[in-house]
Amino acid sequence: MSEPSKNPQRAPAPLDGTDRAILAALMIDGRMSNAALAARVGVAESTCAYRVKGLRDSGVIARIAAELDLAAVGRPIQALIRVHLSSHSRPHIDELFDRLVAIPGALSVAHVAGDNDFHLQVAVASPERLRDLILQHITSHPAVTKTETQLVFEVRQGTGVLGPL
Repeated sequence: MSEPSKNPQRAPAPLDGTDRAILAALMIDGRMSNAALAARVGVAESTCAYRVKGLRDSGVIARIAAELDLAAVGRPIQALIRVHLSSHSRPHIDELFDRLVAIPGALSVAHVAGDNDFHLQVAVASPERLRDLILQHITSHPAVTKTETQLVFEVRQGTGVLGPL
């Protein structure tokens, strides 16, 4: 999971077809060598290296990370947890946000608008660990009034952001 941009007001970088092809290939295999990436995209290796450096420098490529098999690392159960708060003061929001992202097993945490205030995606070893996670790390916070938990049966990746709108 990538972190949100630290500067949401930054103008989007103009991406041409070569940039999009490089990004698409790296999203499939971030460990791909420059030579393999250049061959896949159909540009010279020097051009490819220059383009990748530019994409990193501009912040388009924020990071490259490994995707884990959650069951293989002992966390086969995923859940989505919605959190509702009684207080919406900035200090409560900031403190709880920091607390939620630090939960062992938290895959992503989003501060959202609507009926709920936060959505968490977590991975745990067992239903008992899920219960303990919610009781110890979420409902124990004084501003939390309610949580709703949904078990995840299956996850499929979407098409991503590189396609046409």
